[in-house]
Amino acid sequence: MGAEPALTLGIEEEYLLVDPVSRDLVPDPPPELVEALENRHEGAVAREFFRCQVEVGTPVCRSIAEARAELTRLRRSVVEEAERHGLALIAASTHPFGTWRPQKHTDRSRYDQLARDLGVPVRRLLICGTHVHAGIEDPNLRIDLMRQIRYFLPHLLSLTTSSPFWQGTDTKLKSYRLAVFSELPRTGMPEEFQSYGEYEAALAALVQAGVIEDGSKIWWDIRPSARFPTLEMRVTDVCTRVEDGLAVAALYQCLLRMLWRLRAQNIAWRRYRSVLIEENRWRAMRYGFEEGLIDWGKGKLVPYAELLEELLAMVAEDAAALGCEAEIAHTRNILAQGTSAHRQLAAYYQALAGGADEAEALRRVVDRLILETKEGLLPPFAAIS
Repeated sequence: MGAEPALTLGIEEEYLLVDPVSRDLVPDPPPELVEALENRHEGAVAREFFRCQVEVGTPVCRSIAEARAELTRLRRSVVEEAERHGLALIAASTHPFGTWRPQKHTDRSRYDQLARDLGVPVRRLLICGTHVHAGIEDPNLRIDLMRQIRYFLPHLLSLTTSSPFWQGTDTKLKSYRLAVFSELPRTGMPEEFQSYGEYEAALAALVQAGVIEDGSKIWWDIRPSARFPTLEMRVTDVCTRVEDGLAVAALYQCLLRMLWRLRAQNIAWRRYRSVLIEENRWRAMRYGFEEGLIDWGKGKLVPYAELLEELLAMVAEDAAALGCEAEIAHTRNILAQGTSAHRQLAAYYQALAGGADEAEALRRVVDRLILETKEGLLPPFAAIS
């Protein structure tokens, strides 16, 4: 079945810049802020579609420990540079009350073209996510594991939700980000490809038709990277606490190794129709982990805590081999403490119960996000309970 894939890691996170006084988004931050970061971390910090966004990307990491060092270094650097320019940073997939209309998109040819091609949907794309690249050298193995791991994407999303608000409204979804993202073409769950050749043929048809230039404009929940020999998981919200994001990246890496290990024994994960996987994807968007997911093998809803324990048992061997047992164990802490979405909603409704009006309650949510975004970084920032 071939050599074990390297399963190196690369993690990309997107952040929002806010005014620490108004707590609102900053439509036009000082250009020298991002320039300073780009000069300080050549190739590792980039401008996003909106000027109020910053993206970081780790180099190729051989272990979760290396990924931890790189990601915390980059996040800390952006926090420090933002504060040096009088701004603050939040790692959340939507801003609690910021609106898209005042935002300015970055003046780059790619973004100018997206604005022309996609119209209002891309102008509403005021969302941030986390992308995790796993190194898989064999392109056919990459496609086979993409097909199989689709089943687990709702499980990963459930652990990361950080976008319950949209323009000052409690959407009743834990991940409203994906609802916004779905307005764009070529998003959502990819279809089942049986080989890399099948995928290449579909991509070539889109390129030949003139609707895209390359695979970088396919924005599925998981995709073969257009730039690297990696399988890029894109379904997850950005985690406000860096520790949570590292745990989910490690779980993704372990699930891939588990599926490869089964494949080496001529065992494949049972195939489920996309409509069934999509149902769990919706449940993860709507409820996070609160209401459970459907175990399609059993044909019934199962509490997420039970599903997580099954996953952790399945990947125990892989976590040991990859040296990420502590990160995998941390997923239980996410269930105990809630995701960012749970904590945002708790802060909001606690503020309202204490007599704050809606605007003040939303500002307190931003305050919490600013503090949580710093947690786990060195030098130590203030932690919150």
